[in-house]
Amino acid sequence: MRLALFDLDNTLLAGDSDFEWGQFLISQGVLDRELHSAQNLRFYEDYKAGTLDIHAFLEFQLKPLSRHPRSQLEAWHRLYMEQKIRPMITPKARALVEEHRKKGDLLVIITATNSFVTSPIAQEFGIEHLIATIPEEKDGRFTGRVAGIPSFKEGKITRLLQWLESRGQTLQSFESSWFYSDSHNDLPLLKLVDHPVAVDADPQLKAYAQAHGWPQISLR
Repeated sequence: MRLALFDLDNTLLAGDSDFEWGQFLISQGVLDRELHSAQNLRFYEDYKAGTLDIHAFLEFQLKPLSRHPRSQLEAWHRLYMEQKIRPMITPKARALVEEHRKKGDLLVIITATNSFVTSPIAQEFGIEHLIATIPEEKDGRFTGRVAGIPSFKEGKITRLLQWLESRGQTLQSFESSWFYSDSHNDLPLLKLVDHPVAVDADPQLKAYAQAHGWPQISLR
């Protein structure tokens, strides 16, 4: 069996689910447009530059989850899927997933975006396994804090290896491993797999992929 890992934002999606969740909540009047939008954009620019303080970002991004009951959050999320996410899923992205599925590969989405936002997106792709940043819950409500290690940069490797260990596996358990990503933030994990693939890559990853002869594709 082969292992096929997919980044989500700007890879399987033609956009960023974390950024768009914030923009969606603004459009619903849940968050203040002036205050939240500027900060949301600032964090997004930091992410693209490779300078994101993941803990500061998660404190900012998870706080709105703690202010509302789960039923309301899920109702918003259904609308968000319809308005924001499904339009960002291209036929090429679905075809790539199906290509690996038909080969019998183990499919995993691995993303820094929190699991509340991304779990329904993984379901939309028919991918059972999701490794994402986990928002802490207490008594059925989100606390606004993170549980465990964020799935970001080297944290993706840690979380992947923990997940494989929980299944009694290692990377060496597989015939080969693939990872698709758009971002230079994912270079630690891209360097670890047998087949790194740059997808609609940012400038830093594009340059690295060209220098090292990695395949480059577009799902747009």
